[in-house]
Amino acid sequence: MAATYANPTPLGLVSFGLTTVLLSFANAGLIPNEAAILSMAFFLGGISQSIAGIMEFFRGNTFGCSAFVAFGAFWFSLCGLIILPKLGWSTSDNTNVLGAWIGLWGVYAFLLLLGIFKGGRVLTFVFVTLVVVFFSLSAFYFTGNTAILTFAGYLGVICGGSAFYLGSAIILDETAGKKILPY
Repeated sequence: MAATYANPTPLGLVSFGLTTVLLSFANAGLIPNEAAILSMAFFLGGISQSIAGIMEFFRGNTFGCSAFVAFGAFWFSLCGLIILPKLGWSTSDNTNVLGAWIGLWGVYAFLLLLGIFKGGRVLTFVFVTLVVVFFSLSAFYFTGNTAILTFAGYLGVICGGSAFYLGSAIILDETAGKKILPY
């Protein structure tokens, strides 16, 4: 008898969604940038998404594996950008470096977007908004325009909320054995 595995996609989506919403609240200026964000980024965004990606690997889902492991690494690297200078292990990155760093993530998200147009409306929406968020944050770091950061924050809340919705919808559907929420 072949082994069956749980669907890791909801774990990855919910981990991404909740972490993105919390960080985006801070980017929008709605909450202070506190340790809770760093902690969630490391444990939920980094570890849980990476686990979901590894599970997608074993299910043969190249897209899920590539997206979740890479974005798990995104959250880990974000934590590194915050923690390493505080430990004295590096200098704080200048804004041009941060703009390039986040811009490269925008390019990667765009390439993933090209591969999922048949993946459902909500997943497509998550990636479209994610691409805009990344490029907006990159523009903020290059220009220092806080209005762009606020825009990226609010759009990030929408992006993360959409990922959370999609992950929750998949959990509900699989639990009920029928379609509960549209996606």
